[in-house]
Amino acid sequence: MILDGFLTRVMHALSFLSRVPVHDSFFQGRKVDMLAATRVFPMAGLLIALPSAILVSILHHAHADPLLTAALALAVATALTGALHEDGLADTADGFGGGADKERSLTIMKDSRIGSYGAIALILSFMVRVAAIAILIRELPGLASAASLIAVASFSRAIMVWHWHGLPPARQAGVAASLGQPGTTDRNHALAYGIVIACMVLFLSYAVVAAIVAIAASFAAAHLFKRLCLRKIDGHTGDTIGATQQITEIVMLVALALLA
Repeated sequence: MILDGFLTRVMHALSFLSRVPVHDSFFQGRKVDMLAATRVFPMAGLLIALPSAILVSILHHAHADPLLTAALALAVATALTGALHEDGLADTADGFGGGADKERSLTIMKDSRIGSYGAIALILSFMVRVAAIAILIRELPGLASAASLIAVASFSRAIMVWHWHGLPPARQAGVAASLGQPGTTDRNHALAYGIVIACMVLFLSYAVVAAIVAIAASFAAAHLFKRLCLRKIDGHTGDTIGATQQITEIVMLVALALLA
């Protein structure tokens, strides 16, 4: 029963965070508790990153160009999530960049159209991540570079829960606000899973200190972004939760690339 409940939560989290088809049996006759599912967001991140990791390992073995491999791996990951987190990053960049006050920022973030700040944020996000992944592929063995993608995907989903739990809703409408906030237990479980997965994977290819530095750097970036959210909109939205994942992923990949 415990294993069945755990797997069900993972499937609910995977369905929420991606476009990966999940069998109806995980929803029929079951109560979908998304707040409880947040505690296994890192597991969903692992599954989302797995196809990209396998692709990197195969292309690395085939001696494919690292830059092309990195671009393809990121394209696969983006397709699996439906650019969910990238959309949050773009909307947040537009709102924070173009909004003079809270209400204006929230209005801009709700607009489905993309502005200059959002476009620039997306360009930089993809450019930096592709470059960092290419360095990992060039400097590390195939399995190690592939495993790094799993570590980053898992840990960044844990930090999403930390951000969601730690800030009040900036608006009363929206998906995040309608779901409520993850509890302390949900946050602690998510962080524990994310850190354990990241450490187990990274310690295989990095020195302990290097792995800890990468995790600490990404957490520090997420903390600074959290403070910015408080200053700009007095809380979180679904967009800032997605942006948190992107910021954590970018910083962690850059740190790992510099330490490779």
